Amino acid sequence: MRRIVIVGGVAGGASVAARLRRLNEEDHIILIERGPHVSFANCGLPYYIGDEITDRNKLLIQTPELMHDRMNIDVRIQTEALKINRAEQQLLVKTAGQEEVIDYDILILSTGVKPIEIPVEGKEQSHVFTLRNIPDMDQIKTYIEEKNVKTTSVIGGGFIGLEMAENLHALGIQVSLFELGNQVMPGVDLDMAQGIHEHLIQQGVDLRLEQSITRIDSQTVTTSTNETLTADMVIMAIGVLPESTLAEEAGLELGLKKAIKTNDVFQTNDAHIYAIGDVSEVTHQISGQAAHIPLAWIANRQGRLLADHLNGKTFEPLKPIGTAIAKVFDLNVASTGLNEKALKQLDKEYHVIHVSGQSNASYYPGATPMTIKVIFSPQGEIYGAQIVGRKGVDKRIDLIASAMTFKQSVVDLQKIEIAYAPPFSSAKDPVNMAGYIAENVLTDQMKMAQHDEISDAQQLIDVREPIEYDMGTINNAKNIPLGSLRERLNELDRNVPVTVFCQVGQRGYNAARILKNHGFDVINLDGGYKLYKQLHTAPKPVVDKKETVKEEVKTVSENRRFIEASGLQCPGPILKVKENIDEMQEGEQLEIHVTDFGFCTDIDAWANATGNTVISNKTEGGKVKAVVQKGRALPVNVMNDAEGHQLVETKNGATMVVFSGDLDKALASFIIATGAASYGKEVTMFFTFWGLNVIKKPGIKVAKEGLDKAFAQMMPKHAGKLPISKMNMGGMGARMIRHVMNKKKVDSLETMIEKAQSMGVKMVACTMSMDIMAVTKEELIDGVEYGGVATYLGDTEKANLNLFI
Repeated sequence: MRRIVIVGGVAGGASVAARLRRLNEEDHIILIERGPHVSFANCGLPYYIGDEITDRNKLLIQTPELMHDRMNIDVRIQTEALKINRAEQQLLVKTAGQEEVIDYDILILSTGVKPIEIPVEGKEQSHVFTLRNIPDMDQIKTYIEEKNVKTTSVIGGGFIGLEMAENLHALGIQVSLFELGNQVMPGVDLDMAQGIHEHLIQQGVDLRLEQSITRIDSQTVTTSTNETLTADMVIMAIGVLPESTLAEEAGLELGLKKAIKTNDVFQTNDAHIYAIGDVSEVTHQISGQAAHIPLAWIANRQGRLLADHLNGKTFEPLKPIGTAIAKVFDLNVASTGLNEKALKQLDKEYHVIHVSGQSNASYYPGATPMTIKVIFSPQGEIYGAQIVGRKGVDKRIDLIASAMTFKQSVVDLQKIEIAYAPPFSSAKDPVNMAGYIAENVLTDQMKMAQHDEISDAQQLIDVREPIEYDMGTINNAKNIPLGSLRERLNELDRNVPVTVFCQVGQRGYNAARILKNHGFDVINLDGGYKLYKQLHTAPKPVVDKKETVKEEVKTVSENRRFIEASGLQCPGPILKVKENIDEMQEGEQLEIHVTDFGFCTDIDAWANATGNTVISNKTEGGKVKAVVQKGRALPVNVMNDAEGHQLVETKNGATMVVFSGDLDKALASFIIATGAASYGKEVTMFFTFWGLNVIKKPGIKVAKEGLDKAFAQMMPKHAGKLPISKMNMGGMGARMIRHVMNKKKVDSLETMIEKAQSMGVKMVACTMSMDIMAVTKEELIDGVEYGGVATYLGDTEKANLNLFI
């Protein structure tokens, strides 16, 4: 009979104990646990705090009594292991203040992890918590209920920090989430984390990246940027380290992060001592290097395999890849293998692709978008994958993890036969599509560019629809919709590489195929404009609810039109909005439900660009639910204070329509505009018809035909070529007035335009006039906004000075 002592009764410890007994009735098994519970679901602790799990007993998978009665295991809870005497093969423990020496033939350490601590003044106070076990959970739950907690600061943007932020928010608590790095969830790369950032902010979390706290007081925290925030409670969730003090003091060999080093059968440098679970070091399958991966699946698998080994069974060495998933409000975020950060540290070459797909067939109700990122070697080995979406994320990450585990190539992803029916998948599942795209990349049939690889030496073509282009595009991109690309090939220079992009990549791929077949050197932007925008636009911070904020009074009408656009991919939802708004009367409202969370920002951009009003824009029940009103909601000088009382704001704006393309009138416009801006007025200049020539860039040539070409030849090329309204004399008059301005040290028109922009003067180009006058966006100076008459009229409501020049 062997005497086997196990230290640690959760996950790995409980698993090895149960498997040992199932394989052998002879061994005397003693399970030591410092806390009051064994085999509990520690991953479920945040969800009990947030009332998602309401029955506390369901977190207790096994009890000491059940393990003793059913498995004949000697379970000793609230017993602390103090010291290992390796020479005598003894373990010193303490229970209820009494010390005892336990002899062992085999000692198994499964002591787990401990929270990382940082030196913050005030961290020992009673309202500062960490979450590791059920007693911690109970203390947090009790404190929230007894102290009526309204605000909290969560420190750390990993799994525990995000889960706590979500569950505290669910209780109606205002949450500030601090992360010292530039992103949450370090297991995924920044390009995937940006979508999580946007979603956290949309949910009302005060996300503070690259910030931490320096001081904790009774009801406030001081941030690293010297701000003071209200915090009735503080959750420290910075991360975890192996709980290896017992092993270290016994002289066992430690490795990465002081995790216990073991061989392929989990044996330490002491032949009688083994280590499993979060306290131990593992060998990563992809990197081949030591790693610390504190995940429950690994701990439970190690427990089973160790019990097999101790009973004479052999097995293939366990080399995990680190597959994980987390729920972040309405999003699911999953990863497996290595991310780009890790691969760069290993100096490995790799390819990256982003695949946008749906959780199920788009025509079946409830389809939601997901983004899959796959990283693979030039030889096709899958290095890692990351997925962000609302539904079906777990299924797809498991498929890819399985392929990696059994060492299939990235091209093999297209071979996986996936169960298909409209409620569950698409006939072309996103995982299969990843395999197809990867094959195109590896065989060099399709060149891909990442967001930071766009060059001015390339022709940049946006193949989305004009409505999408108007909502925002990449600087210097020309809009040639996919449907008209073949007819407009003559607008492209065959001697210059072409980079194409759409919203998420599919139309860009089709456009690239067309261009490649016509002999162009073409590159498709991986991830499309959606990914580019996420990485080049900082998330907007949440406004402090306690500040007095003036907002337009916006009331949702009971008699509003409704559209269900769930499952539609961009630009589908926006096109639905436009089609309906076009049929509606001024002031009427439209409600639309969309399952693509990116619609939150899309609808705001569209409304701003088209002179309409977003009355309501929120995520609820896994959908974006927006209400849009045709035109402006109310005069913008009608405001609310923080308590909801109406305020009347004094008009202090200046607006002018710049209709003329004459030099002298343009000069007058900018003299007035900069003067008004210097008085603190908010100035809007609306350039229409001939006035568009004032804001043209010099040196831009755009190929035009027919009447468009005729207009272009008749009009001035840029501000430096404008005529004057009187005595122009074939351009001599304009040259004379410029000469006099220079002599009198008066700024040129070009300089005035630059000054106006630097002073915050808003310049809007009339999109209708642009169409009539054959003026394109690429011909206009940077910083100009685009809109219609509704945009101008909306600004006039705030103005007490209106001019037509």
